[in-house]
Amino acid sequence: MPESIDICPVNELPPGAMRVVEWDELEIAVVNCAGTLYAIEDRCSHDDGPLAEGVLYEDDCTIECPRHGSLFDLRTGAPKTLPAYEPIETFPVRIDGDLIKLEVE
Repeated sequence: MPESIDICPVNELPPGAMRVVEWDELEIAVVNCAGTLYAIEDRCSHDDGPLAEGVLYEDDCTIECPRHGSLFDLRTGAPKTLPAYEPIETFPVRIDGDLIKLEVE
């Protein structure tokens, strides 16, 4: 059964902003990419680098790992460039009133 986590009010995560939350020893980055909210595991599948410390590219909703430059698609978690070749986990995000919520299992 999915669990719902309150992240923050919508106005606290404007386009281009990211917020990292911890759930059950897992860090999750919640990202506002050009007005659409995504949530990904905050861990590069290549070497565990913190993705939320990387560069967000809003034109194609990708994030670049700050360690070795792998790009990840925020929509699917799929790596777009090497050296990463394994996808990262993604999580459903929803807005309830003015609150951003994350669905985790």
